[in-house]
Amino acid sequence: MPDIASLLPMVALLVVIGAFAGVLAGMLGVGGGIVLVPAFFYAFSVLGYGSDSLFQVCLATSLATIIVTSVRSVAAHHKKGAVDWDILKTWAPGIVIGAIIGVTLATSLRSSTLQGIFGILAMIVGLYMAFGRSEWRLGEAMPEGPLRLILSPCLGFLSVLMGIGGGSFGVPVMSLYNTPIHRAVATAAGFGVIIAVPSVIGFLLSHPVHTPPWTLGAVNIPSFFLIIAMTLITTPYGVKFAHSMNPKPLKRAFGVFLLLVALNMLRKVLGL
Repeated sequence: MPDIASLLPMVALLVVIGAFAGVLAGMLGVGGGIVLVPAFFYAFSVLGYGSDSLFQVCLATSLATIIVTSVRSVAAHHKKGAVDWDILKTWAPGIVIGAIIGVTLATSLRSSTLQGIFGILAMIVGLYMAFGRSEWRLGEAMPEGPLRLILSPCLGFLSVLMGIGGGSFGVPVMSLYNTPIHRAVATAAGFGVIIAVPSVIGFLLSHPVHTPPWTLGAVNIPSFFLIIAMTLITTPYGVKFAHSMNPKPLKRAFGVFLLLVALNMLRKVLGL
């Protein structure tokens, strides 16, 4: 059991990470996971907790925080009547299946492989945030039948491999199929719960080795509580910033930042 003094640097880094993730989530409407996973990986690596299982810990801990933040978000959006429960109910089974497949794969892969997958997917999300257009459309209504059977598991699967909720993939998909943005954001919060619950259960039952202190399965418990506390404090400030400035250039700037993070991660994986 590590002494308290040795944990102080980890606590300090996690407080900063949680504060930053909360502000970004409130300001840009992006899920915290897109920030938390690379930040966790950097923090734990710097503190000397690198191992072949480290990226699993980052994914699992991020997803655990998403359960809390998504439930809170869905409840708030539901009070405003913004959640499309028909989309949520019809897409839920496929998303759950995809999430289960995702966590099964993630627990069997090395940290470096997961790092490379995250880098590639983060580039896709970053490109969409930096260069996507709100008027782009693939259809006039959310797909049904075979297309929904394909897209819904993919959404759950890819989200687990990035340790994120429903926002980064769910909002673009719904927007491309003509769902109003506020309804898409509200419904994507529900996707986050559906993605995170089965995946976190899977990660809790896994047995990674050489994990940071006080890790249960692949979920780091101190990180979970610190991130939840900090995001609850700082997210409202991000929301205030969003209402006082134009969020579009900020979102594009964050997309570019995310591209740089992804490229740096891929560079490390390739040993360049």
